[in-house]
Amino acid sequence: MAILAGGNITENYTTLEAGNTPQVGDVYFTPLGKVYKFVQYVGGAGVVAAVAGNVAYYFAPSGVSAGAETVTSDLSDSAGLGAGVLQIAIPINSYGWVQIKGTATITPALTAGADGNALTAVGATDGTLDVSALVTDAIVAYAIDASAKIIKCDFPF
Repeated sequence: MAILAGGNITENYTTLEAGNTPQVGDVYFTPLGKVYKFVQYVGGAGVVAAVAGNVAYYFAPSGVSAGAETVTSDLSDSAGLGAGVLQIAIPINSYGWVQIKGTATITPALTAGADGNALTAVGATDGTLDVSALVTDAIVAYAIDASAKIIKCDFPF
């Protein structure tokens, strides 16, 4: 895992070149406490397009994990574990950044919830998060201002 000194988090790539582009799994820490991870986006069985500000989940077709750097917004084709907030509309089978730590504003409304609630992919709809109801839910964020769609990211990486 590389720690990048900089980078354009709103850029996507259709191909990767060693030394010229970020590499899958690279992590970028900003001075303001936000953290981003470089991933490959896939559409999943539902061919769900990436939308900037939507949540992506770790891809697990047929329940088998495709690795910690492959993500989708198709919740039905995921591991049920949030991977981060998409920073740009990444074309399917291309590469880009997801935010994994720090304060973020997501595009879709939360499936449910109020300020301070723990959030999970469990029970959500494609591209968003829901309130955690069980102790077994993987918590990936917290609602700071649920009505304004502001969350504090704490996605695993």
